[in-house]
Amino acid sequence: MATVSFRDIKKSFGKVDIIHGISFDIADGEFVVLVGPSGCGKSTLLRMLAGLEEISGGNIHIDGKVVNELEAKDRDIAMVFQSYALYPHMTVRENMAFSLRLRKADAALTQERVAHAARILNLDQLLERYPRELSGGQRQRVAMGRAIVRDPKVFLFDEPLSNLDAKLRVAMRAEIKDLHQRLKTTTVYVTHDQIEAMTMADRIVVMHDGIVEQIGTPLELFDRPGNLFVAQFIGSPAMNVLKGTLRLADGQHWVEAEGCRWPVPAVAGGRDGQGVHFGVRPSDLSLSQTGEGVAAKVVVVEPTGAETELLLQVGDSKLVLVMHGRTGAQPDDTVHLRMEAAKAHVFDGESGQRLN
Repeated sequence: MATVSFRDIKKSFGKVDIIHGISFDIADGEFVVLVGPSGCGKSTLLRMLAGLEEISGGNIHIDGKVVNELEAKDRDIAMVFQSYALYPHMTVRENMAFSLRLRKADAALTQERVAHAARILNLDQLLERYPRELSGGQRQRVAMGRAIVRDPKVFLFDEPLSNLDAKLRVAMRAEIKDLHQRLKTTTVYVTHDQIEAMTMADRIVVMHDGIVEQIGTPLELFDRPGNLFVAQFIGSPAMNVLKGTLRLADGQHWVEAEGCRWPVPAVAGGRDGQGVHFGVRPSDLSLSQTGEGVAAKVVVVEPTGAETELLLQVGDSKLVLVMHGRTGAQPDDTVHLRMEAAKAHVFDGESGQRLN
Protein backbone atom coordinates (compact mmCIF):
# COMPACT_ATOMS: atom_id res chain seq x y z
CA MET A 1 0.00 0.00 0.00
CA ALA A 2 1.10 3.56 -0.53
CA THR A 3 0.25 7.24 -0.39
CA VAL A 4 -0.16 9.19 -3.64
CA SER A 5 0.38 12.93 -4.03
CA PHE A 6 -0.22 15.24 -6.97
CA ARG A 7 1.66 18.54 -6.81
CA ASP A 8 0.73 21.29 -9.30
CA ILE A 9 0.20 18.76 -12.11
CA LYS A 10 -0.15 20.21 -15.59
CA LYS A 11 -0.69 18.59 -18.96
CA SER A 12 -0.65 20.12 -22.42
CA PHE A 13 -1.09 18.62 -25.86
CA GLY A 14 0.76 21.06 -28.06
CA LYS A 15 -0.56 24.51 -27.24
CA VAL A 16 -3.74 23.14 -25.67
CA ASP A 17 -3.72 23.01 -21.85
CA ILE A 18 -5.69 20.00 -20.59
CA ILE A 19 -4.89 19.98 -16.85
CA HIS A 20 -4.23 23.23 -15.00
CA GLY A 21 -2.11 22.75 -11.87
CA ILE A 22 -3.92 20.05 -9.88
CA SER A 23 -2.79 19.27 -6.31
CA PHE A 24 -4.24 16.79 -3.78
CA ASP A 25 -3.22 13.81 -1.64
CA ILE A 26 -4.51 10.25 -1.41
CA ALA A 27 -4.02 8.47 1.91
CA ASP A 28 -2.61 4.98 2.32
CA GLY A 29 -5.39 2.45 1.68
CA GLU A 30 -7.91 5.06 0.54
CA PHE A 31 -10.42 4.51 -2.30
CA VAL A 32 -10.55 7.77 -4.27
CA VAL A 33 -12.79 8.29 -7.30
CA LEU A 34 -12.02 10.87 -9.99
CA VAL A 35 -15.32 11.93 -11.50
CA GLY A 36 -16.44 14.50 -14.04
CA PRO A 37 -17.88 14.90 -17.53
CA SER A 38 -16.11 13.58 -20.63
CA GLY A 39 -13.05 15.65 -21.48
CA CYS A 40 -12.48 16.99 -17.96
CA GLY A 41 -9.01 15.40 -17.69
CA LYS A 42 -9.68 12.58 -15.22
CA SER A 43 -8.40 9.73 -17.43
CA THR A 44 -5.40 11.81 -18.46
CA LEU A 45 -4.54 12.37 -14.78
CA LEU A 46 -4.84 8.62 -14.13
CA ARG A 47 -2.63 7.79 -17.13
CA MET A 48 0.00 10.23 -15.88
CA LEU A 49 -0.06 8.47 -12.50
CA ALA A 50 0.32 5.15 -14.32
CA GLY A 51 3.24 6.41 -16.38
CA LEU A 52 1.36 6.10 -19.68
CA GLU A 53 1.34 9.88 -20.31
CA GLU A 54 4.16 12.36 -19.83
CA ILE A 55 3.70 15.14 -17.27
CA SER A 56 3.98 18.70 -18.62
CA GLY A 57 4.55 20.21 -15.16
CA GLY A 58 4.50 19.38 -11.45
CA ASN A 59 5.34 16.17 -9.58
CA ILE A 60 3.61 12.91 -8.77
CA HIS A 61 4.70 11.11 -5.59
CA ILE A 62 4.06 7.46 -4.72
CA ASP A 63 5.02 6.69 -1.12
CA GLY A 64 6.87 10.01 -0.95
CA LYS A 65 9.01 9.25 -4.01
CA VAL A 66 8.79 11.38 -7.17
CA VAL A 67 7.93 9.02 -10.03
CA ASN A 68 7.81 11.45 -12.97
CA GLU A 69 10.77 9.81 -14.71
CA LEU A 70 9.99 6.21 -13.78
CA GLU A 71 8.72 3.82 -16.46
CA ALA A 72 5.21 2.45 -15.90
CA LYS A 73 6.59 -1.02 -15.11
CA ASP A 74 8.75 0.41 -12.31
CA ARG A 75 5.98 2.31 -10.44
CA ASP A 76 4.52 -0.77 -8.70
CA ILE A 77 0.99 -0.03 -9.83
CA ALA A 78 -1.62 -2.22 -11.54
CA MET A 79 -4.24 -0.86 -13.93
CA VAL A 80 -7.63 -2.26 -14.93
CA PHE A 81 -8.87 -0.90 -18.24
CA GLN A 82 -12.34 -0.38 -19.68
CA SER A 83 -11.61 -2.87 -22.48
CA TYR A 84 -10.36 -5.67 -20.13
CA ALA A 85 -7.25 -6.07 -22.38
CA LEU A 86 -7.12 -9.88 -22.00
CA TYR A 87 -5.01 -12.05 -24.30
CA PRO A 88 -7.53 -14.10 -26.33
CA HIS A 89 -5.13 -17.04 -26.91
CA MET A 90 -4.43 -17.47 -23.18
CA THR A 91 -6.59 -19.16 -20.56
CA VAL A 92 -7.81 -17.30 -17.51
CA ARG A 93 -4.96 -18.83 -15.50
CA GLU A 94 -2.38 -17.77 -18.09
CA ASN A 95 -3.80 -14.25 -18.34
CA MET A 96 -3.66 -13.78 -14.60
CA ALA A 97 -0.13 -15.17 -14.33
CA PHE A 98 1.33 -13.34 -17.33
CA SER A 99 2.74 -10.28 -15.55
CA LEU A 100 4.49 -12.45 -12.96
CA ARG A 101 6.01 -14.65 -15.67
CA LEU A 102 7.34 -11.54 -17.39
CA ARG A 103 9.12 -10.75 -14.13
CA LYS A 104 10.43 -14.32 -14.04
CA ALA A 105 8.73 -14.83 -10.68
CA ASP A 106 9.04 -18.19 -8.96
CA ALA A 107 6.56 -20.71 -10.41
CA ALA A 108 5.27 -21.76 -7.00
CA LEU A 109 4.69 -18.12 -6.00
CA THR A 110 2.90 -17.45 -9.28
CA GLN A 111 0.63 -20.44 -8.79
CA GLU A 112 -0.11 -19.43 -5.19
CA ARG A 113 -1.01 -15.83 -6.13
CA VAL A 114 -3.21 -16.89 -9.05
CA ALA A 115 -5.06 -19.37 -6.84
CA HIS A 116 -5.50 -16.73 -4.13
CA ALA A 117 -6.88 -14.14 -6.58
CA ALA A 118 -9.16 -16.75 -8.16
CA ARG A 119 -10.64 -17.60 -4.77
CA ILE A 120 -11.25 -13.92 -3.95
CA LEU A 121 -13.00 -13.32 -7.29
CA ASN A 122 -14.85 -16.67 -7.56
CA LEU A 123 -12.89 -17.64 -10.66
CA ASP A 124 -11.77 -21.07 -9.40
CA GLN A 125 -13.98 -22.95 -11.88
CA LEU A 126 -13.01 -20.76 -14.83
CA LEU A 127 -9.21 -20.95 -14.79
CA GLU A 128 -8.94 -23.17 -17.87
CA ARG A 129 -11.40 -21.20 -20.00
CA TYR A 130 -10.50 -18.66 -22.67
CA PRO A 131 -11.79 -15.05 -22.67
CA ARG A 132 -14.22 -15.79 -25.52
CA GLU A 133 -15.95 -18.32 -23.26
CA LEU A 134 -16.61 -15.76 -20.51
CA SER A 135 -19.33 -13.17 -19.90
CA GLY A 136 -18.49 -9.48 -19.66
CA GLY A 137 -18.57 -9.58 -15.87
CA GLN A 138 -16.31 -12.64 -15.75
CA ARG A 139 -13.81 -10.98 -18.10
CA GLN A 140 -13.75 -7.93 -15.86
CA ARG A 141 -13.05 -10.14 -12.84
CA VAL A 142 -10.16 -11.76 -14.72
CA ALA A 143 -8.74 -8.29 -15.47
CA MET A 144 -9.03 -7.48 -11.75
CA GLY A 145 -7.41 -10.80 -10.87
CA ARG A 146 -4.47 -10.04 -13.14
CA ALA A 147 -3.99 -6.81 -11.17
CA ILE A 148 -4.32 -8.53 -7.78
CA VAL A 149 -1.64 -11.14 -8.44
CA ARG A 150 0.94 -8.38 -8.87
CA ASP A 151 0.30 -7.24 -5.27
CA PRO A 152 0.86 -3.59 -6.29
CA LYS A 153 1.11 -0.51 -4.10
CA VAL A 154 -1.73 1.18 -6.00
CA PHE A 155 -4.70 -0.09 -8.04
CA LEU A 156 -5.85 2.10 -10.93
CA PHE A 157 -9.27 1.61 -12.55
CA ASP A 158 -10.14 3.46 -15.78
CA GLU A 159 -13.93 3.30 -16.26
CA PRO A 160 -13.88 -0.50 -15.82
CA LEU A 161 -17.67 -0.96 -15.83
CA SER A 162 -18.58 1.07 -18.91
CA ASN A 163 -19.02 -1.99 -21.14
CA LEU A 164 -21.37 -3.84 -18.77
CA ASP A 165 -25.16 -3.78 -18.68
CA ALA A 166 -26.93 -1.88 -15.90
CA LYS A 167 -27.65 -4.87 -13.64
CA LEU A 168 -24.11 -6.22 -13.92
CA ARG A 169 -22.63 -2.78 -13.24
CA VAL A 170 -24.45 -2.67 -9.90
CA ALA A 171 -23.14 -6.13 -8.98
CA MET A 172 -19.57 -5.29 -10.03
CA ARG A 173 -19.62 -2.04 -8.04
CA ALA A 174 -20.28 -4.07 -4.92
CA GLU A 175 -17.58 -6.60 -5.84
CA ILE A 176 -14.91 -3.92 -6.37
CA LYS A 177 -15.81 -2.18 -3.11
CA ASP A 178 -15.77 -5.48 -1.23
CA LEU A 179 -12.41 -6.31 -2.79
CA HIS A 180 -10.96 -3.01 -1.60
CA GLN A 181 -12.27 -3.51 1.92
CA ARG A 182 -10.48 -6.87 2.07
CA LEU A 183 -7.19 -5.94 0.39
CA LYS A 184 -6.92 -2.35 1.75
CA THR A 185 -4.84 -1.37 -1.30
CA THR A 186 -4.74 2.32 -2.24
CA THR A 187 -7.14 2.68 -5.18
CA VAL A 188 -7.73 5.42 -7.74
CA TYR A 189 -10.87 4.90 -9.81
CA VAL A 190 -12.00 6.98 -12.80
CA THR A 191 -15.62 7.22 -13.91
CA HIS A 192 -18.03 9.70 -15.48
CA ASP A 193 -20.89 8.01 -13.59
CA GLN A 194 -21.57 9.92 -10.37
CA ILE A 195 -23.66 7.03 -8.99
CA GLU A 196 -20.54 4.82 -9.15
CA ALA A 197 -18.60 7.57 -7.42
CA MET A 198 -21.19 8.03 -4.67
CA THR A 199 -21.53 4.34 -3.87
CA MET A 200 -17.86 3.32 -4.00
CA ALA A 201 -15.62 6.17 -2.88
CA ASP A 202 -14.09 7.06 0.45
CA ARG A 203 -13.55 10.47 -1.15
CA ILE A 204 -14.54 11.93 -4.50
CA VAL A 205 -12.49 14.35 -6.59
CA VAL A 206 -14.86 16.28 -8.87
CA MET A 207 -13.07 17.54 -11.99
CA HIS A 208 -14.20 19.98 -14.67
CA ASP A 209 -12.23 21.52 -17.54
CA GLY A 210 -8.89 20.37 -16.15
CA ILE A 211 -9.30 21.65 -12.60
CA VAL A 212 -10.54 20.20 -9.31
CA GLU A 213 -13.90 21.71 -8.38
CA GLN A 214 -14.25 20.03 -4.98
CA ILE A 215 -12.92 17.10 -2.93
CA GLY A 216 -14.89 15.41 -0.18
CA THR A 217 -16.76 12.35 0.99
CA PRO A 218 -19.82 11.39 -1.07
CA LEU A 219 -22.24 12.78 1.52
CA GLU A 220 -20.24 16.00 1.94
CA LEU A 221 -20.53 16.67 -1.78
CA PHE A 222 -24.21 15.76 -1.81
CA ASP A 223 -25.18 17.78 1.27
CA ARG A 224 -22.91 20.81 0.79
CA PRO A 225 -21.72 21.20 -2.80
CA GLY A 226 -19.20 24.01 -2.95
CA ASN A 227 -20.41 25.46 -6.21
CA LEU A 228 -23.12 25.22 -8.83
CA PHE A 229 -21.23 22.73 -11.03
CA VAL A 230 -20.79 20.20 -8.22
CA ALA A 231 -24.40 20.74 -7.11
CA GLN A 232 -25.75 19.83 -10.53
CA PHE A 233 -23.26 17.04 -11.24
CA ILE A 234 -23.58 15.10 -7.97
CA GLY A 235 -26.97 13.53 -7.29
CA SER A 236 -29.48 11.66 -9.45
CA PRO A 237 -31.89 13.06 -10.45
CA ALA A 238 -29.88 16.29 -10.59
CA MET A 239 -30.52 19.18 -8.22
CA ASN A 240 -33.28 21.57 -9.27
CA VAL A 241 -31.82 25.04 -9.88
CA LEU A 242 -33.69 28.31 -10.44
CA LYS A 243 -32.32 31.77 -11.16
CA GLY A 244 -33.64 34.26 -8.64
CA THR A 245 -33.06 37.20 -6.32
CA LEU A 246 -31.99 36.94 -2.69
CA ARG A 247 -34.19 38.86 -0.25
CA LEU A 248 -33.31 39.81 3.34
CA ALA A 249 -35.88 41.58 5.50
CA ASP A 250 -36.96 41.55 9.15
CA GLY A 251 -34.43 38.84 9.97
CA GLN A 252 -35.82 36.53 7.30
CA HIS A 253 -34.11 35.18 4.17
CA TRP A 254 -35.80 33.94 1.00
CA VAL A 255 -35.27 33.78 -2.75
CA GLU A 256 -37.72 35.17 -5.27
CA ALA A 257 -37.71 32.95 -8.35
CA GLU A 258 -40.35 32.27 -11.03
CA GLY A 259 -42.74 34.61 -9.22
CA CYS A 260 -42.60 32.52 -6.04
CA ARG A 261 -41.05 32.85 -2.60
CA TRP A 262 -38.64 30.05 -1.69
CA PRO A 263 -37.44 29.72 1.93
CA VAL A 264 -33.69 29.57 2.53
CA PRO A 265 -31.51 29.47 5.65
CA ALA A 266 -29.44 32.46 6.71
CA VAL A 267 -27.09 33.40 3.86
CA ALA A 268 -23.78 34.61 5.28
CA GLY A 269 -22.38 37.48 3.23
CA GLY A 270 -25.45 37.67 1.01
CA ARG A 271 -27.07 41.00 0.29
CA ASP A 272 -30.63 42.00 -0.43
CA GLY A 273 -31.30 42.08 -4.17
CA GLN A 274 -28.32 39.89 -5.04
CA GLY A 275 -28.71 37.64 -8.10
CA VAL A 276 -28.46 33.99 -7.04
CA HIS A 277 -29.11 30.43 -8.08
CA PHE A 278 -31.56 28.67 -5.77
CA GLY A 279 -31.15 24.89 -5.54
CA VAL A 280 -33.17 22.09 -3.99
CA ARG A 281 -32.75 18.32 -4.30
CA PRO A 282 -35.71 16.45 -5.85
CA SER A 283 -35.98 14.33 -2.70
CA ASP A 284 -36.19 17.46 -0.51
CA LEU A 285 -39.40 18.67 -2.17
CA SER A 286 -42.74 17.27 -1.03
CA LEU A 287 -46.41 17.72 -1.86
CA SER A 288 -48.38 19.90 0.54
CA GLN A 289 -51.56 18.33 1.87
CA THR A 290 -52.97 21.69 3.02
CA GLY A 291 -52.85 23.59 -0.27
CA GLU A 292 -50.11 25.88 1.05
CA GLY A 293 -46.74 26.37 -0.62
CA VAL A 294 -45.57 26.98 -4.18
CA ALA A 295 -48.13 26.12 -6.86
CA ALA A 296 -46.89 23.82 -9.63
CA LYS A 297 -48.44 22.10 -12.64
CA VAL A 298 -47.87 18.36 -13.05
CA VAL A 299 -46.29 17.59 -16.43
CA VAL A 300 -45.30 13.91 -16.14
CA VAL A 301 -45.83 11.23 -13.48
CA GLU A 302 -43.26 8.41 -13.46
CA PRO A 303 -44.00 5.62 -10.95
CA THR A 304 -41.00 3.35 -10.33
CA GLY A 305 -42.53 1.14 -7.64
CA ALA A 306 -41.22 2.20 -4.25
CA GLU A 307 -40.85 5.81 -5.46
CA THR A 308 -42.65 8.20 -7.78
CA GLU A 309 -40.94 10.91 -9.81
CA LEU A 310 -42.92 13.99 -10.82
CA LEU A 311 -41.90 16.50 -13.49
CA LEU A 312 -43.45 19.83 -12.54
CA GLN A 313 -43.82 23.24 -14.19
CA VAL A 314 -43.29 26.35 -12.06
CA GLY A 315 -43.41 29.52 -14.13
CA ASP A 316 -41.06 28.98 -17.06
CA SER A 317 -38.97 26.36 -15.26
CA LYS A 318 -39.32 22.62 -14.78
CA LEU A 319 -38.60 20.91 -11.46
CA VAL A 320 -38.30 17.27 -10.48
CA LEU A 321 -39.80 15.91 -7.26
CA VAL A 322 -39.04 12.40 -5.99
CA MET A 323 -41.37 11.00 -3.35
CA HIS A 324 -41.56 7.70 -1.52
CA GLY A 325 -44.68 5.73 -2.29
CA ARG A 326 -47.34 6.70 -4.83
CA THR A 327 -49.54 9.65 -5.66
CA GLY A 328 -52.92 10.29 -7.20
CA ALA A 329 -51.62 13.37 -9.04
CA GLN A 330 -52.16 13.34 -12.79
CA PRO A 331 -50.72 15.41 -15.66
CA ASP A 332 -52.20 18.95 -15.76
CA ASP A 333 -53.16 18.80 -12.07
CA THR A 334 -52.09 21.71 -9.87
CA VAL A 335 -50.20 20.71 -6.74
CA HIS A 336 -48.45 22.70 -4.03
CA LEU A 337 -44.83 22.20 -3.00
CA ARG A 338 -43.23 22.58 0.37
CA MET A 339 -39.69 22.25 1.62
CA GLU A 340 -37.57 23.02 4.66
CA ALA A 341 -35.44 26.15 4.45
CA ALA A 342 -32.49 24.14 5.83
CA LYS A 343 -32.55 21.94 2.71
CA ALA A 344 -32.09 24.88 0.31
CA HIS A 345 -28.83 25.65 -1.47
CA VAL A 346 -27.93 29.20 -2.54
CA PHE A 347 -25.15 29.99 -5.03
CA ASP A 348 -23.86 33.34 -6.24
CA GLY A 349 -25.43 34.31 -9.55
CA GLU A 350 -22.09 35.24 -11.15
CA SER A 351 -19.38 33.01 -9.66
CA GLY A 352 -21.59 30.03 -8.86
CA GLN A 353 -19.92 29.69 -5.45
CA ARG A 354 -21.96 28.52 -2.47
CA LEU A 355 -23.32 31.30 -0.25
CA ASN A 356 -25.06 29.42 2.59
